[in-house]
Amino acid sequence: MSNKIDPAIRLDNFQKRIQIAVWFVIICLSLLFLRFFWLQVIMHKKYSTASESNRIAIITTPAQRGLIIDRNGVVIANNMPSYSLEITPAEINLPPAELIDALDKVIRIPSRDKQQFLRTIQNSKKTENLSIRNFLSDEEVSRFYARRFEFPGVDVQVRYFREYPYQQLGSHLLGYTGKVSIKDKEKLLAELEEDADENTPDDLKAIRIKGIQSVGKIGIEQSYEKYLRGIVGSNQVEITAGGRVIRNLSVTPSIPGSNLTLAVDIKLQYLIEQLYEKRRGAAVVIEVATGDVLSFVSMPTFNPNAFVDGIDSDLWKQLNESPEKPLFNRPLRGTYPPGSTFKPFMALAALEGEFRTASQAISDPGYFQFGNNIFRDDAKNGHGLVNMQSSIALSCDTYYYMLARDMGIDAIAKFMEKVSLGQLTGIDINGEVKGILPSKEWKRNYFKDPIKGKWIDGETISIGIGQGYNSYTILQLAQATAIVANNGKVMKPHLVKVIEDPITHEKILTVPSESRVVDLKPENIKTITDGMIGVNQIGTGQVPFAGVSYLVAGKTGTAQVFSLAGKNYNASQVSEFKRDHALYIGFAPADNPKYAMAIVVENAGFGATAAAPIVRQAFDYLILNKWPGGIPEWKNAH
Repeated sequence: MSNKIDPAIRLDNFQKRIQIAVWFVIICLSLLFLRFFWLQVIMHKKYSTASESNRIAIITTPAQRGLIIDRNGVVIANNMPSYSLEITPAEINLPPAELIDALDKVIRIPSRDKQQFLRTIQNSKKTENLSIRNFLSDEEVSRFYARRFEFPGVDVQVRYFREYPYQQLGSHLLGYTGKVSIKDKEKLLAELEEDADENTPDDLKAIRIKGIQSVGKIGIEQSYEKYLRGIVGSNQVEITAGGRVIRNLSVTPSIPGSNLTLAVDIKLQYLIEQLYEKRRGAAVVIEVATGDVLSFVSMPTFNPNAFVDGIDSDLWKQLNESPEKPLFNRPLRGTYPPGSTFKPFMALAALEGEFRTASQAISDPGYFQFGNNIFRDDAKNGHGLVNMQSSIALSCDTYYYMLARDMGIDAIAKFMEKVSLGQLTGIDINGEVKGILPSKEWKRNYFKDPIKGKWIDGETISIGIGQGYNSYTILQLAQATAIVANNGKVMKPHLVKVIEDPITHEKILTVPSESRVVDLKPENIKTITDGMIGVNQIGTGQVPFAGVSYLVAGKTGTAQVFSLAGKNYNASQVSEFKRDHALYIGFAPADNPKYAMAIVVENAGFGATAAAPIVRQAFDYLILNKWPGGIPEWKNAH
């Protein structure tokens, strides 16, 4: 039998193989065509953009922060040029860690900066200039330039950093700036999403955020961050595949932030801070007619310059663990029992609610008995016959014990709420607290438990002299005093007066209009004012205000911090932080009120000896332009 295959069959098999090969080629070419079509037509925009982004890079240029200027033109927060050592990753010839070690032999680079740089470089583009060390001295710059040839991709640039020329002065009202954190970036992105036009591309938003190197953390720097930071600029450059810059394609300059003019008088701020010496406390001065906050003092202070480039861990620990609490914003967040500074408001509440008349008098034996409890007056044998005016001037506790009993806690709370005690004032910096305005409702909500939350009538008695659950901020006390001085007109307190565009110089006034009016009878305000004038003429304030050439309406206060459980108080036998607070509220000139002030000197004892003298010198400066030893020169006017 023959093994030969029929030539026809062989030809047929060959043709089938050819057909299979042809179809295979056709299918492959079709797939290739479809892939080309997909890439070149359907996905053209995506890959064209990606290709372009590989060829083109965006280098951000930070915007200078706006200046902060006091009401008289003194610059209190500016921008300081400084040398910065920067690295461009695309141009270096060593691994980053090795490069840093080599640089450290020329210019000292703290371990904190090394670690931060190594973290940053992982999330950055090669074309970006990354700072590894700021605030180089002239000697360090010279030392680097002598060996610059050894470090390709490393250079010294001039950058602008926030500077507070008066260091600790006004640190709590100004706040400080610091490096952008992850939380800050999230907040910035949310703000840009809210403010940006709907057509603003996401990559532009990302560029603007990436170019923001620092933000305000607290104080005015934080509350007005949106205005102060400006708009980041950018340079569009062409790069090689390795990331080296070939040429500039376009430049979008940065726009500096707006300048802020404050209501604050930095000379007054300085005066009050100096008068505190090494004591702790808070003070607020308000211009009655406008709500301008002329001074916002929190003692002790801190140096905000320490935060600009990242605070040293040892200093941070020292500030946080200090019993003096230098980082605590006392006027905004500190709450204090008002002590006897509460009495003028109690008296006004009694007149307005018709619980007393101005001439109605009581006989003060030196104590007030309520049930089995005896509430004593400072005057052991009492003040004798006391009417409303003399009760304020002589600070008669017994008068207010009786008044509190007759009014009841809810009537007291209703009036105090009207004059902003225990309420947010709405001042233009973040973090304000409400304090405690005691009432039956407040106690129920606070204690939750029905038994503990029940108001006891005896608790009302101590409320009348500013003790008990009473707890207010010094800002609230200053605001309440300003409301009385302004005949019931309520002006929201504010620190910033003007926002100025740095390019057009257009100015936006931020002074609020009258927000509401507390309906107070003029004759009742006069009664209270006369009593407060008496404080400085025949009462507890007569020594610090001796010889004053203008009328001052005021009230001293001493607030108990620590309960002695019936024992007699002796400051020398009590540790410093448990001693009484010294307070004072007042306005001047009393016959034409312009300025209202509230102050507390913590653990300093009597208001007349520790707090009132500071108020006297502050009013002397404001009204008489008088300064102890002559007004100092302030050279950096804007």
